[in-house]
Amino acid sequence: MTNTPADEVPRWLDEEERRAWLGLMGVMRRLEHALDTQLRDEGLTHFEYGVMAALSESPQRELRMSALAAYAEGSLSRLSQVVARLERKGYAHRRPDPADGRYTLAALTDEGYEKIVNAAPGHVAEVRRLVFDPLTKAQVKQLSHIGRRILHAIDPDHSDGDRG
Repeated sequence: MTNTPADEVPRWLDEEERRAWLGLMGVMRRLEHALDTQLRDEGLTHFEYGVMAALSESPQRELRMSALAAYAEGSLSRLSQVVARLERKGYAHRRPDPADGRYTLAALTDEGYEKIVNAAPGHVAEVRRLVFDPLTKAQVKQLSHIGRRILHAIDPDHSDGDRG
Protein backbone atom coordinates (compact mmCIF):
# COMPACT_ATOMS: atom_id res chain seq x y z
CA MET A 1 0.00 0.00 0.00
CA THR A 2 1.30 3.42 -0.88
CA ASN A 3 1.02 6.09 1.78
CA THR A 4 1.28 9.80 1.08
CA PRO A 5 4.13 11.37 3.08
CA ALA A 6 2.94 13.90 5.68
CA ASP A 7 4.53 16.83 3.84
CA GLU A 8 3.02 15.91 0.43
CA VAL A 9 -0.32 17.37 -0.66
CA PRO A 10 -2.90 14.65 -1.38
CA ARG A 11 -4.04 14.27 -4.99
CA TRP A 12 -7.75 14.82 -4.37
CA LEU A 13 -10.28 13.37 -6.79
CA ASP A 14 -11.70 15.76 -9.33
CA GLU A 15 -15.49 15.81 -9.84
CA GLU A 16 -15.50 13.22 -12.64
CA GLU A 17 -13.21 10.88 -10.68
CA ARG A 18 -15.39 11.34 -7.58
CA ARG A 19 -18.54 10.41 -9.53
CA ALA A 20 -16.77 7.37 -11.03
CA TRP A 21 -15.51 6.31 -7.59
CA LEU A 22 -18.92 6.64 -5.95
CA GLY A 23 -20.50 4.73 -8.84
CA LEU A 24 -17.97 1.92 -8.53
CA MET A 25 -18.49 1.75 -4.76
CA GLY A 26 -22.26 1.55 -5.26
CA VAL A 27 -21.85 -1.30 -7.75
CA MET A 28 -19.47 -3.20 -5.46
CA ARG A 29 -21.76 -2.88 -2.46
CA ARG A 30 -25.07 -3.58 -4.20
CA LEU A 31 -24.15 -6.23 -6.76
CA GLU A 32 -23.09 -8.84 -4.18
CA HIS A 33 -26.33 -8.26 -2.25
CA ALA A 34 -28.44 -8.52 -5.42
CA LEU A 35 -26.76 -11.79 -6.42
CA ASP A 36 -27.14 -13.16 -2.87
CA THR A 37 -30.85 -12.31 -3.06
CA GLN A 38 -31.24 -14.13 -6.38
CA LEU A 39 -29.45 -17.24 -5.08
CA ARG A 40 -31.39 -17.31 -1.80
CA ASP A 41 -34.15 -19.36 -3.46
CA GLU A 42 -31.48 -21.95 -4.28
CA GLY A 43 -30.35 -21.99 -0.64
CA LEU A 44 -26.94 -20.55 -1.55
CA THR A 45 -24.99 -17.36 -1.05
CA HIS A 46 -23.10 -15.78 -3.94
CA PHE A 47 -19.81 -16.76 -2.28
CA GLU A 48 -20.96 -20.39 -1.90
CA TYR A 49 -22.03 -20.38 -5.55
CA GLY A 50 -18.58 -19.10 -6.58
CA VAL A 51 -16.84 -21.83 -4.58
CA MET A 52 -19.07 -24.53 -6.05
CA ALA A 53 -18.65 -23.13 -9.58
CA ALA A 54 -14.85 -23.19 -9.21
CA LEU A 55 -14.97 -26.79 -8.03
CA SER A 56 -17.38 -27.78 -10.83
CA GLU A 57 -14.96 -26.44 -13.45
CA SER A 58 -11.90 -28.17 -11.98
CA PRO A 59 -10.54 -31.60 -12.92
CA GLN A 60 -12.28 -34.27 -10.82
CA ARG A 61 -14.32 -31.37 -9.35
CA GLU A 62 -11.71 -30.78 -6.64
CA LEU A 63 -9.05 -28.23 -5.71
CA ARG A 64 -6.62 -27.61 -2.90
CA MET A 65 -8.21 -25.32 -0.36
CA SER A 66 -5.42 -22.75 -0.86
CA ALA A 67 -6.04 -22.64 -4.63
CA LEU A 68 -9.79 -22.48 -4.09
CA ALA A 69 -9.37 -19.54 -1.69
CA ALA A 70 -7.37 -17.65 -4.32
CA TYR A 71 -9.93 -18.44 -7.01
CA ALA A 72 -12.84 -17.42 -4.78
CA GLU A 73 -11.07 -14.21 -3.70
CA GLY A 74 -11.56 -15.12 -0.05
CA SER A 75 -9.40 -15.85 2.95
CA LEU A 76 -8.60 -19.45 3.82
CA SER A 77 -10.53 -19.10 7.09
CA ARG A 78 -13.65 -17.76 5.33
CA LEU A 79 -13.37 -20.50 2.72
CA SER A 80 -13.02 -23.14 5.44
CA GLN A 81 -16.26 -21.95 7.06
CA VAL A 82 -18.07 -21.94 3.71
CA VAL A 83 -16.83 -25.41 2.76
CA ALA A 84 -17.91 -26.69 6.20
CA ARG A 85 -21.39 -25.28 5.49
CA LEU A 86 -21.39 -26.92 2.04
CA GLU A 87 -20.35 -30.21 3.67
CA ARG A 88 -23.31 -30.01 6.08
CA LYS A 89 -25.60 -29.49 3.06
CA GLY A 90 -24.06 -32.51 1.33
CA TYR A 91 -22.59 -30.42 -1.54
CA ALA A 92 -18.87 -30.82 -0.79
CA HIS A 93 -16.35 -32.78 1.22
CA ARG A 94 -12.73 -32.37 2.25
CA ARG A 95 -9.90 -34.86 2.38
CA PRO A 96 -6.11 -34.82 2.65
CA ASP A 97 -4.32 -34.35 -0.67
CA PRO A 98 -2.85 -37.79 -1.53
CA ALA A 99 0.01 -36.07 -3.41
CA ASP A 100 0.99 -34.05 -0.32
CA GLY A 101 -0.75 -34.65 3.00
CA ARG A 102 0.07 -31.12 4.18
CA TYR A 103 -2.70 -29.87 1.90
CA THR A 104 -6.45 -30.39 2.01
CA LEU A 105 -8.59 -30.94 -1.06
CA ALA A 106 -12.15 -29.67 -1.32
CA ALA A 107 -14.35 -31.66 -3.67
CA LEU A 108 -17.84 -31.16 -5.03
CA THR A 109 -20.16 -34.10 -4.42
CA ASP A 110 -22.54 -35.37 -7.09
CA GLU A 111 -25.36 -33.64 -5.18
CA GLY A 112 -23.32 -30.42 -5.14
CA TYR A 113 -22.67 -30.68 -8.87
CA GLU A 114 -26.37 -31.17 -9.52
CA LYS A 115 -27.13 -28.15 -7.32
CA ILE A 116 -24.73 -25.86 -9.19
CA VAL A 117 -25.97 -27.08 -12.59
CA ASN A 118 -29.56 -26.31 -11.53
CA ALA A 119 -28.66 -22.91 -10.00
CA ALA A 120 -26.50 -21.72 -12.92
CA PRO A 121 -29.21 -20.71 -15.44
CA GLY A 122 -30.98 -18.38 -12.98
CA HIS A 123 -27.70 -16.95 -11.74
CA VAL A 124 -26.41 -16.27 -15.26
CA ALA A 125 -29.73 -14.67 -16.19
CA GLU A 126 -29.46 -12.33 -13.19
CA VAL A 127 -25.83 -11.46 -13.98
CA ARG A 128 -26.85 -10.74 -17.56
CA ARG A 129 -29.83 -8.61 -16.42
CA LEU A 130 -27.86 -6.59 -13.87
CA VAL A 131 -24.48 -6.24 -15.56
CA PHE A 132 -24.51 -6.90 -19.29
CA ASP A 133 -27.98 -6.02 -20.59
CA PRO A 134 -27.65 -2.33 -19.58
CA LEU A 135 -24.36 -2.05 -21.51
CA THR A 136 -23.47 -1.84 -25.17
CA LYS A 137 -20.95 -4.29 -26.67
CA ALA A 138 -18.35 -1.51 -26.62
CA GLN A 139 -19.05 -0.82 -22.93
CA VAL A 140 -18.68 -4.53 -22.10
CA LYS A 141 -15.29 -4.48 -23.79
CA GLN A 142 -14.35 -1.34 -21.83
CA LEU A 143 -15.57 -2.90 -18.58
CA SER A 144 -13.39 -5.94 -19.21
CA HIS A 145 -10.36 -3.75 -19.92
CA ILE A 146 -11.03 -1.50 -16.90
CA GLY A 147 -11.49 -4.48 -14.57
CA ARG A 148 -8.19 -6.03 -15.66
CA ARG A 149 -6.36 -2.73 -15.23
CA ILE A 150 -7.73 -2.21 -11.71
CA LEU A 151 -6.99 -5.81 -10.72
CA HIS A 152 -3.44 -5.41 -12.01
CA ALA A 153 -2.98 -2.24 -9.92
CA ILE A 154 -4.23 -4.11 -6.84
CA ASP A 155 -2.17 -7.24 -7.40
CA PRO A 156 0.33 -7.08 -10.31
CA ASP A 157 1.69 -10.58 -9.62
CA HIS A 158 -1.61 -12.44 -9.58
CA SER A 159 -4.02 -10.57 -11.81
CA ASP A 160 -4.72 -10.79 -15.51
CA GLY A 161 -3.79 -7.14 -15.91
CA ASP A 162 -3.67 -5.32 -19.20
CA ARG A 163 -0.30 -3.79 -19.88
CA GLY A 164 -1.58 -1.37 -22.50
